[in-house]
Amino acid sequence: MNHSITETSLTAGGEERGSAPAELLLVNGGPGKVGVIGSVTQPFCGGCDRTRLTADGQLRSCLFSSEETDLRLMLRTRCTDDEIARCWRNAMWAKAPGHGINEQGFLQPIRPMSAIGG
Repeated sequence: MNHSITETSLTAGGEERGSAPAELLLVNGGPGKVGVIGSVTQPFCGGCDRTRLTADGQLRSCLFSSEETDLRLMLRTRCTDDEIARCWRNAMWAKAPGHGINEQGFLQPIRPMSAIGG
């Protein structure tokens, strides 16, 4: 049986990333694409507008953050939609400019990405 290895090339997809976490690359010139999230080697935090709502009602403004905002409690105590939206916006606006992974003293979150759907 002949197993040949073919080389694969990845080239810039020509699309702006915007606030998306993945940089799209063309596989062998296209049309196939692959997305690479290089958040450690090429941080994009300054342009990120993503938040994540966990299955247990906690809001995270960054997957690497240890801080969470409890929206479940707000729902259970019958907060209004406007109050919840304000809380969500405040969490988003308070996002740190970077995840700090390469900084001295950085601590991994107790709940890693895999535990919250990342």
